[in-house]
Amino acid sequence: MLSHHLSPILANNALKFAFQTATPEGKMTMSALAVLSLFSWTIIITKARQLTIARKWSKRFYEAFNATHDPMGIKRANQEFEGAPAYQLYIRGADELDYHLKNNPVRVRSFVKTNPDPNLGQTDQLARSTTVKVTQASYEAIKVVMEESASAEAMALEKGMIVLSTAVAGGPFIGLLGTVWGVMETFAGIATAGSASLTAMAPGVAGALICTVIGLLVAIPAMFSYNFMVTTIRHLTQELDTFSARYVNQIEHQYVDNRPISEDIKEANESLGNRIGASNELLATRIVAAIREENAAAPAAYGARE
Repeated sequence: MLSHHLSPILANNALKFAFQTATPEGKMTMSALAVLSLFSWTIIITKARQLTIARKWSKRFYEAFNATHDPMGIKRANQEFEGAPAYQLYIRGADELDYHLKNNPVRVRSFVKTNPDPNLGQTDQLARSTTVKVTQASYEAIKVVMEESASAEAMALEKGMIVLSTAVAGGPFIGLLGTVWGVMETFAGIATAGSASLTAMAPGVAGALICTVIGLLVAIPAMFSYNFMVTTIRHLTQELDTFSARYVNQIEHQYVDNRPISEDIKEANESLGNRIGASNELLATRIVAAIREENAAAPAAYGARE
């Protein structure tokens, strides 16, 4: 008896019958739900692939970045992690930093001694050994570029999620609209015919209810996919924000000229003193050479007058 009741459902006879008895308005509703389902599954498949690649390459990128203490290490090693959102942020910041190091450099003296202080970390040693740095203005420009890149990567991760949220929220309501519309027409037809029998009502009600079924079939996969993907995107975005803060901090520590103004003045004075000293030595050498030439030429001139 149970198999007798399940066999029409398993054979899709119920759905087929409901679709055949649906009103034109109900079929229009189902067509709209089919289009929404097509867009929804397209986003689910492409977004799942994108997030899988992003998680895989982000893990590799963070491992490579943690292995180097130089903010420019990955770029100078020509390593690429194209699927990682953090790598895209990193390479934008590294390119901007490289531009300012080449076009707006600040040259400072190296503070590294022959025997480095064991109490200083490796990052401190690199910072003290860096003789080409950038100004605070250049650093602010680098931060702006990285903020723009972080926003762009976050938007790329969230792209298309509006379709899934629309399918979750709108699918059941669109199906319910078709159902209510179909039931309304069924009762209107019964009232016009003047006969209210189960045989007369069943086809119309079945054709109306299939809209709700299709609406739920659209919304349920979209709901599970949306919740899973939103959690993954939130995790990737938080990692991206954390990496951005850490990266700009490393750039400031190693490549930004943060010396006090007194040290700048002292170094400028020393540089100016060295230049003046070199100029004085050159001038003295020339004066001595000129005197010697005059002294060497004086006896000859005196003999000529004799």
